[in-house]
Amino acid sequence: MFTIDEVEKMLNEIAETLPKEWFRKLTGGINLSADAKLSPHAKGKDLYILGEYKRGSMLGRFIMIYYGSFIRVYGHLPEEEFKAKLEHTLCHELTHHLESLAGAKDLEIEDAKKLSQYLEGRERSSP
Repeated sequence: MFTIDEVEKMLNEIAETLPKEWFRKLTGGINLSADAKLSPHAKGKDLYILGEYKRGSMLGRFIMIYYGSFIRVYGHLPEEEFKAKLEHTLCHELTHHLESLAGAKDLEIEDAKKLSQYLEGRERSSP
């Protein structure tokens, strides 16, 4: 398992490799929360929120990555695989940011479809 400091270092290393333009107007930056955040749609402890793009708060536009969620979902992985999951999540949230700046919602729509599939699958498997 990785400490929050180790994950923060990984996150910073990943961010340094990404194009600087992607961070334009991300006024609140990238934040790492110690929390594990369960989705309000979870039917058990099987749907954690790994990251979120937020806008309109006092911090402006920012990305929150949930350390506790990552540890619960991917804490068993070797470092290289864990870091790849972290990079995927950061890029996903940055895509939300870039689409927000462009007035697009493609990724929001895709996320909603995946959530709908999850909910349908859970309903079929419920007694």
